[in-house]
Amino acid sequence: MKTHKLQALQSGALTLLILALVLLVWHLSTLPAKSVAGPVVRLTAEQIEYQKLLGKDPGVAEADKKSSGFPTLAQMGDTVVKHLSRPFYDDGPNDKGIGLQVGYSLGRVGLGFGIAALVAIPLGFLIGMSPMLYRALDPFIQVLKPISPLAWMPLALYTIKDSSISGIFVIFICSVWPMLINTAFGVAGVRREWLNVAKTLEVSRLRLACEVILPAAAPTILTGMRISMGIAWLVIVAAEMLVGGTGIGYFVWNEWNNLSLTNVIFAISVIGVVGMLLDALFARAQKAISYVE
Repeated sequence: MKTHKLQALQSGALTLLILALVLLVWHLSTLPAKSVAGPVVRLTAEQIEYQKLLGKDPGVAEADKKSSGFPTLAQMGDTVVKHLSRPFYDDGPNDKGIGLQVGYSLGRVGLGFGIAALVAIPLGFLIGMSPMLYRALDPFIQVLKPISPLAWMPLALYTIKDSSISGIFVIFICSVWPMLINTAFGVAGVRREWLNVAKTLEVSRLRLACEVILPAAAPTILTGMRISMGIAWLVIVAAEMLVGGTGIGYFVWNEWNNLSLTNVIFAISVIGVVGMLLDALFARAQKAISYVE
């Protein structure tokens, strides 16, 4: 136990050290370059208006311009504080808090993932328990599985004619295959001895599935669900960039169109943190149902 705690502390210290190095490199690479003072050039009113139309600030000094490409740590800090101080505000269709945007994305992911689980897990049980059904459906699974989820988006938009539901459909189609395959694999891999004992005791098929096969296959099923959730969270960002409206993916695309690199980097960080938390949630559930023989 002491060795495990020591290793955890060492790993945490190494993580903090790597983070500090990354932040140091970021800080040094965004330091303003020194420039030699030159003559002051005064712009006319028309030139100032033209600079503003191009998205430039005619009042910014040359040294500041050289440092305004990639945001500094101070600028990122201000952006983080601004978003986290009001995460759930709603000032119109294109101006919502980061909490609301993440909530919309999680809602789509949860709905699509839930529908996929309702389809994949029972079908995976049937495939795993029936070799004949597995051989019959395997060609269709192998053909449909490699198709990119975003390739389904044009067809979904044409048939469903609703961008939000189309995004949910894309989540469903990308989540169903890992759960289906892992469920079938876990069910088919249940020990023959356990099944033979259940047959000897004349256990019904429903009780066999619920009390013998499900507990034995649960870790493998959770693995498939964990993989599916990672893919779903990855895909929803790209899907929301295409369909627009709301969500963290749309937020990234909208801020890029507004030329706000600090908001884009902040949103990318939020995507990564939420994905890490979702994965940790499934990892904890997987650890809770795992057993040592």
